[in-house]
Amino acid sequence: MSTCATDSRNLGEPMPGTAATASTWLLLEQAGPWGAKALTSSHLDPVLGRALEAAAKDTGVRIALIRRPGRHADPGMPPPVRHVYAAHTAPGNAWLHTATTTDPARLLDLDFAALGRGEHRGFDTALRGGPHTGDPLALVCTNGKRDRCCALLGRPLAAELAASGVQGVWEVTHLGGHRFSPTVLVLPQGYVYGRAEAHTVKEVLHGVQEGRVVVDGCRGRSAWERPGQAAELAVRRATGEDRAEALGIVLTTGGAPRWEVTVAHTDGRHWRVVVAQGASEPPRAESCGASVLGSPARLDVVAVRELAVAGVG
Repeated sequence: MSTCATDSRNLGEPMPGTAATASTWLLLEQAGPWGAKALTSSHLDPVLGRALEAAAKDTGVRIALIRRPGRHADPGMPPPVRHVYAAHTAPGNAWLHTATTTDPARLLDLDFAALGRGEHRGFDTALRGGPHTGDPLALVCTNGKRDRCCALLGRPLAAELAASGVQGVWEVTHLGGHRFSPTVLVLPQGYVYGRAEAHTVKEVLHGVQEGRVVVDGCRGRSAWERPGQAAELAVRRATGEDRAEALGIVLTTGGAPRWEVTVAHTDGRHWRVVVAQGASEPPRAESCGASVLGSPARLDVVAVRELAVAGVG
């Protein structure tokens, strides 16, 4: 049995493990302004928004709205044809499918439970969709009504990426981790990046095309809960493994403020990672709009230990 330990203070900022979580993403194009709860406070019919929220509840599917980068004068009218994407982010079954629709209510025809399990056949049938054949998607959070950091920092990043010719760039509603804005979700892998800059996003997208993960600035894979996100990245840092599909989370035990996470490699190796929750110090603003300082929760990787095969389970 070999052992390695990783001090979380050496992982660099931003700390991993506070990224958005979802095994499957469902993205609907919606132009115009977004409110804090975009599905029910945008030009999307709020009745439809509430129905979609109810349909996706407890299925592992997270619904977000997207729009093209640029100025957003309120057009008042929806686009005649909308892009729809579905992406499953679990290693070994990561995929990105796309469709277009003139009627967003068609999304209610989807089997959300099956979609959350990673089955795309129903999406393809209901919306006449199919595999996305273009560049990977870079979804930049710009939901300023949720937190103004996202508008102040995210919208310029999305505009810069689009202006430089990067394909697959969209603005997206709230991802989480807004104090690390600008935040970017990359699909189909599902990794989220914080405090992103245009050159790093381009590097990340190039890595996606090669099946690699860029660890610098990464906040975790959205397929995992927060402790798993931190644990997977810690193993990547300890081993130098950058293949996106090489690692998975097979077991998480414990609960806040301490977890033990077992990370598995496709070659049979396993690691036990200890993750602890603490408070960020010194006190800081938790978002751009915060009027008082706080101590937001952070996850620290206490140790990374490779297990002998007999010690797994």
